[in-house]
Amino acid sequence: MTTNSTQPPATSPSPIRRVVIVTVVTIAVLLAVLFGLANLYTELLWFRQLGFSSVLTTQWIARVVMFAVGFVGMALPVWLAIFLAYRLRPVYARLSSQLDRYQEVVEPLRRLAMWGIPVLFGFFAGFATSAQWETTWLWLNGVEAGVTEEQFGLDAAFYMFDLPFWQGVVGFASAVVLISLLVTALVSYLYGSVRVGQGEFTISKPARMQIAITAGLYLLLQAASIWLDRFASVVEQSGRITGPAYVEANAVIPGQTILAIVAALVAVLFLVTAWIGKWRYPLVATGLLIVTSLVVTTALPWGVQTFQVTPNERALQLDYYQRNVDATRAAYGLDDIETIEYEAETAAEAGQLRDDAATTASLRLMDPAVVSPTVKQLQQYRPYYGFEDTLDVDRYEIDGESQDTVVALRELNLEDLGADAQSWVNTTMTYTHGYGMVAAKGNERTSEGEPVFIEGDIPASGFLTDLEYEPRIYFGEKTPQYSIVGAPEGSDPVELDYATGSGEANQTFTTFEGDGGPSVGNYFMRTLFALKFQSEQILFSDQINSESQILFDRHPVTRVQKVAPYLTLDSDPYPSVVDGRIVWIVDGYTTSASYPYSSQTSLSQAISDSSNPQPNLLIDDVNYIRNSVKATVDAYDGSVTLYAWDEEDPVLQTWQKIFPSTVESISEMSGDLMSHVRYPTDLFKVQRAMLGTYHVDTASAFYQRDNAWETPADPVSDNTLQPPYYLTMQMPDEEEPTFSMFTTFIPEGGERQVLMGYLGVDSDAGTEEGTVRDGYGTLRMLQISSASTVPAPGQVQNSFNSDSAIAQDLNVLRIGDSSVKMGNLLTLPVGGGLLYMQPVYVQSTGNTSYPLLRKVLVAFGDELAFEDTLAEALDTLFGGDSGAETGDDDVTPVDPETGEPIDDEAPSEGSVDETPAEETPSEETPQPSPPSNDSYEEALADAQDAMSAKQKALEDGDMVAYAEADKAMTEAVERLLAFTDGE
Repeated sequence: MTTNSTQPPATSPSPIRRVVIVTVVTIAVLLAVLFGLANLYTELLWFRQLGFSSVLTTQWIARVVMFAVGFVGMALPVWLAIFLAYRLRPVYARLSSQLDRYQEVVEPLRRLAMWGIPVLFGFFAGFATSAQWETTWLWLNGVEAGVTEEQFGLDAAFYMFDLPFWQGVVGFASAVVLISLLVTALVSYLYGSVRVGQGEFTISKPARMQIAITAGLYLLLQAASIWLDRFASVVEQSGRITGPAYVEANAVIPGQTILAIVAALVAVLFLVTAWIGKWRYPLVATGLLIVTSLVVTTALPWGVQTFQVTPNERALQLDYYQRNVDATRAAYGLDDIETIEYEAETAAEAGQLRDDAATTASLRLMDPAVVSPTVKQLQQYRPYYGFEDTLDVDRYEIDGESQDTVVALRELNLEDLGADAQSWVNTTMTYTHGYGMVAAKGNERTSEGEPVFIEGDIPASGFLTDLEYEPRIYFGEKTPQYSIVGAPEGSDPVELDYATGSGEANQTFTTFEGDGGPSVGNYFMRTLFALKFQSEQILFSDQINSESQILFDRHPVTRVQKVAPYLTLDSDPYPSVVDGRIVWIVDGYTTSASYPYSSQTSLSQAISDSSNPQPNLLIDDVNYIRNSVKATVDAYDGSVTLYAWDEEDPVLQTWQKIFPSTVESISEMSGDLMSHVRYPTDLFKVQRAMLGTYHVDTASAFYQRDNAWETPADPVSDNTLQPPYYLTMQMPDEEEPTFSMFTTFIPEGGERQVLMGYLGVDSDAGTEEGTVRDGYGTLRMLQISSASTVPAPGQVQNSFNSDSAIAQDLNVLRIGDSSVKMGNLLTLPVGGGLLYMQPVYVQSTGNTSYPLLRKVLVAFGDELAFEDTLAEALDTLFGGDSGAETGDDDVTPVDPETGEPIDDEAPSEGSVDETPAEETPSEETPQPSPPSNDSYEEALADAQDAMSAKQKALEDGDMVAYAEADKAMTEAVERLLAFTDGE
C-alpha cells in the first residue's frame, strides 16, 4: 500500500514579520543608546553644577585614550599576523584530506575572520586597558616621594607610580605577541605552511621567519618581565616581612638577573633562526633556559636558606627585618609615636583622682551606640523623620568651655511615611528635606536618665539656634533618591519644612533657595531626567516650573567619592554646624599597595568592629595610607569642598596634577571648621591593627615576636573588636585634657585578659583661629609595665557580670520585664592607674519605650562600684574622696511636668557644677532604714505597680502622671536597695 504525503511548500519569512523584527530591534537599540546618552549627560550636569566637571571629563578622555591604545595595540598586530600568514602561504601546498575539508569550511568566512578576530580581541583589550587608566596617568604625573629604598637605591615613587605601569605594559605586550603567535601557527597550519603528521614536520621559509621572530619577541618580553620582577620583590611578601630578606637579596635577585640575560640570549637565537633556518640552537637554548630557571629560582634559594640562613637566621636577617619595621611604621604614620612606660596603680586610695578631676568631670556617659532610640522618641516629632542607629560625637565651645556632645541630624525618612501619603508628588516635591540638629551633652543626664539636650526641638532651639544656623537638611545619609525643589520668587512654597501639630495651619512650608542640582525647568531637561530615573511623572508634572532643580546622589560619601574617585573614604562621616551651616565632614585617604618594604594589611579587616561590622571597600589590601584630604558637604545645597590636609603626600600631589584646581589649600579652611575637624576613626583603626606587631621599633624585638598584641573583643559584643572612642581626656604626659581617641591592647591570642598597651591620639585639629594645633595627630602609647597586672576590658566586664551584689542590683532594674543594656566600656588612664567606666541603661517594655541611663559601673584594679551617678561611683570606689569637682555632676534635674531640664538647678551649658569634692556623698553615708511594717515583697509589688503606671502614662502622653509614677518607682527601688544593703 502506497501512501502519498504532501509536504507543505517551504515558505520564506513573511515581509511583515521581517519588518516588525527589524523595527523592534531598531527601537530597542535606539532606546538603549538614548538611556545611555541621558545618563552620561545628566552625570556631566551633576559634576558641572558642583564645579568638578573637569574630574568627569578627565576620566572620560583617559578611558577613551586607553581604550584606543588597547584596541589598536591588540587588533593591529593580530591582524598583521593573520594577514602575513595567509599572504605568505605556499601556493601549491600538498594538503591532507582533513585540511581540505577545514579549508572548505573556513574559506567562505576568511574575510570576516581576518577582520573580525582582530576586532574582537581589540575590543577585549580596549576595555581591559581603559580600566587601567589610573595606572597610566599616575605614571605620567608621578612626583618624587623623597624616600630612597636600600636594595636598589630608587625613590619610593618608582614602586608606587612607575613599576605598576611598566609591569602592565610588558604584560599587555606579552599577551599581544602570544595571541599573534597562536593565530600565526593556526593560519600557517590551515594553509599548508606548516605540515605535521606521518613522521613529517616541515615549515615554509616565510612561516619559519614569522614564527621565529614572534617567538623571539615573546622571549624578549619575558626577559623584561623577569628583570622587572627583581624590583617587584621590594613590595612582595617574603616570609614574615615585605621586601627581600637575605635569601631574596643574595640568591633570588641575582638569579633573576642571570635568568633575564639568558632569556634575552635565547630570544636572539630565535631571531637568528629566522634567517639561518636552524631550529636546533634556539630549542637547545630554551632547554637551557628552563634548567637555569629551576636552578636560580628553586635550587639556589633552597641551598642558601638551608645551609646559611637557617643556622644563622638572627644575624643574617636582622638588617632586612629592620628595613621592614622602619618602612612599615613610616608608611602608616607610626614612626613618630611617643611611647611611655606606665606603671599602673591597681589599688584605689582616697584623693587619688584629685589631679584628674577635669578628666573625670568630662567622661562621656551617653553612649552614641545606645541612645539613638532615646533621641528618636524625644526628638523625632514626626514619623517621616529619622536618626542614624549610631550617633556621632563632636565638641562645641559653649561659654568659653569645650563641651563634648553626642549629635545627630533629624533627617527625612520616607520609609516610615504613611502608605496613603506615598504619592509621587509627596515623596518628590513635598517631603524634600530633614530639619535640625540634635545635640546632647556627653557627660550629663537628666534625673530621669535622659540626655541633656542643648540643641533640638521643632522649631529648632538651643545654643546653635541662637547662633542662627541653617537647619534644613537636603543632603544627608537618609535622603530620597531624588527630589525636585525650587520655585519662582513670590510663588507659594510647597516643600514641607516642619509641622507643629495637625492641620494645615500648623504646617510650615519653605522653598529651596540654593544651587543644589541641575535645572529641570524645560522639557529637554525633564526628558533627560525622566529617562534617567525612568519616571514619566517628571515629564508630565504641572508643578515643575522654570526654577525647579533636581537633587540626586545626595549621600555625603557618594558626593565626595564621585568628585574625588582616587580617595578611600572614612566609613564615619559626621555632621557639624560650621559658619552657620550644617556640613558633613568626610575624611579621605590616599593609599598605595606598593610602598617599598612596608607590610600590607586588609583595610576591611582593620576597620571592622562592633560599630562597623561589614565595611564595603573598593580598595582593600594596602601598605601605605595618609589622611590627605578633609572634605565637607553642605547639608543644605550639597556643595563639596576638598581641602589638602597632608600637602606633603606624594600620592595626593600626583592626583592634584591629574585633577588640577579641585583641592583647596588647608589655609582656605575656616577657623570654625578647623575647630570641628578630628582625627579620623578608620585611620586610627588601621594604625592600631599594625601596632599589634609594629609597636616595637627594633629588628631584634620584631624577630623574637614575644610581645605581639591585638585589639580586644568588644565586651558587649564578643564577636567583633571593640571600637575606639572619642573623649576629652588628659594623658599622663599632657598638661591639660584634650579631645582624643583611645583604644586598648591585650596579648595576641586573647588567652590572657590583661592590658598590655593603651593608645591615644590627639584628635583636636585646631581652634577657631584657623591654625592646626602642634599636637594634633600625635600618637601616645602607654606600655603597661610587667610589674602591673591590669585587667583587660573582657576581664572587667566579666567581673561586673559575676559580682553577686551588682547582679542583685541589676535584677532589681529588670523588674517588670525591663531590659538592661550595657553601654560602652571605657578605659581611662587616671589616678596613676587605669579606670574602667560603663554606663548602664534600662529600657521598659512597650513600643514607645527607650533606654534610660540609670546606673554607672566603675572599676579600678580589682575594686568595683555600682551607683546611680558617676560621682557617687567614684566616691564609693575611692573612699569618698575622689577629687572630682562635682557630687552629682552627671545628673541634671528636670521639670516633672514638661520633662525639660530645670535651668536654675542645672549646670550652665558647657560647664559642670562646681560643688566642692568634700560634699560628695561617701560610701559611709547611712542608707535610710525601711519602715518596720514594710517587707521586701511589698516593695517589689509597689515597684511593679509603679512601672506599669509609668508605662501607661508614657503611652497616654500624660507627663504629670509619668513623673508621679516615676517618683513612686524610684522610692520603691530605694526600699528594695535598702533591703539588699541590709543583707
